[in-house]
Amino acid sequence: MIKKLDKLILKAFIGPFIATFFITLFVLVLQFFWLWIDDIVGKGLDLITLAKFILFVTSTLVPLALPLAVLLSSIMTFGNLGETFELVAIKSAGIPLLRFMRPLFLASLVICGLAFLFNNHFIPVAKLKMETMKYDIVNSKPTFDLKPGIFYDKLEGYVIKIGHKEEDGSTLRDVVIYQKNYGLQDDIIVAESGKMSVTPDKRFLEFLLINGARYEEKGPRMSTNTQYIRMNFQTFTKQFDLSSFQLLETADTTYRDRGPMLNLQQLSTRIDSLKKTNDVFRKRAKYEVYQYNNFSRLLDSAWKPLTAKELKAVPKNLDSLIAPDKRIQITERALSQAASIKSNLEATTFDFEGRMKELRSLLAEWHAKLTMSVACLVMFLIGAPLGSIIRKGGLGTPLVFAVIFFVIFFLLNNFGTKFAKEGVTTAWIGMWLATYVLTPVGLFLVYKAMHDSQLFNKEFYTRFITKLRKKKAPEPAGQ
Repeated sequence: MIKKLDKLILKAFIGPFIATFFITLFVLVLQFFWLWIDDIVGKGLDLITLAKFILFVTSTLVPLALPLAVLLSSIMTFGNLGETFELVAIKSAGIPLLRFMRPLFLASLVICGLAFLFNNHFIPVAKLKMETMKYDIVNSKPTFDLKPGIFYDKLEGYVIKIGHKEEDGSTLRDVVIYQKNYGLQDDIIVAESGKMSVTPDKRFLEFLLINGARYEEKGPRMSTNTQYIRMNFQTFTKQFDLSSFQLLETADTTYRDRGPMLNLQQLSTRIDSLKKTNDVFRKRAKYEVYQYNNFSRLLDSAWKPLTAKELKAVPKNLDSLIAPDKRIQITERALSQAASIKSNLEATTFDFEGRMKELRSLLAEWHAKLTMSVACLVMFLIGAPLGSIIRKGGLGTPLVFAVIFFVIFFLLNNFGTKFAKEGVTTAWIGMWLATYVLTPVGLFLVYKAMHDSQLFNKEFYTRFITKLRKKKAPEPAGQ
């Protein structure tokens, strides 16, 4: 009977989990493309390139989709069991809540382990590929598109205007090509018609112009000693380089050393090397100060602190110890040395702060690989008891509660990450903030579910409010 019960719960969980996982992943991918749609549309991407980019984007969003899928599927599973009174039957058989939560708890642990392996080994590669492709797509030029009556200036060094384009898309009328040579001279080609085509290797755009003229002015700038040339033609071929319109292929090494592109072992190595730079910067700061203090080098090794009587004999005003004709020179030299020390220390501080910022970012990434995996277990601790309390299946009520708790998790995780990267808190506090806050909530819900709490029962609150009104209502006066 116990084995059949475990199978029952696992079968009830697997279906909603797979469905909610892919639905959540689909929504997150749509959100990503909604943010970057202006930089992607119109770039002439082929289906293979677009499919690879979608695959990489989808892979990077898996760590965020898994906790939400576990949360929603847990609520749906226990909500369906409660709505069909199967939970009541199980409890009446003497099986406690924690017992029939055990198979899904173990399943959540397995999901946490798989999520960690995915985050540590697959996500760094997927993010590296995704960021590289995104950079190439965003920085590539839009596809070549000539529109009648509009100046087209996306070709480097040229501006093209056409009066009309035939239905075949290649026959042009009233063509004007202006070459920009960044000088005062004119270089214009005008033609009555032309044919536009792309060379077989797709490297050049070729215009076969018919019945036109070329106007060109040559000579030194800012001078009237120039030569104006006009050349009429019946046919003239003009080629334009299209290499700038092709998708770039940036090397992966450009982003390889960034935190999200490293696994746990690589992050640990980088973090250890950055921590060792603290001593290097302390020695550097000490050297920057001491190299200007010549008196420290001439300090007598047998020098002893002055006694109280000797201190009283020391002049309070140092100007009395300096000759009047040397005071201005010494003051200027002291100010110059102080300014040099300040400048060097500011440069050292700027470099040190940059290293510390990188260290905090790497620490945040190191903890993120763990927190996003543990989040699956935390979401289960919230979803399972919550479903048994609300006793509602389907996508209605469970979806509302899942969205509320996931938004709380998402906000806490983002705030904690920002605090950790900016040095407001340590990485152990910032990156685990969502876990610290939501784990007690999950344990509280488990406690309430074990005692058949009516925490989310509307009728319970209705009866409670009715009782309060009756107590507050004044008693009728006696006759």
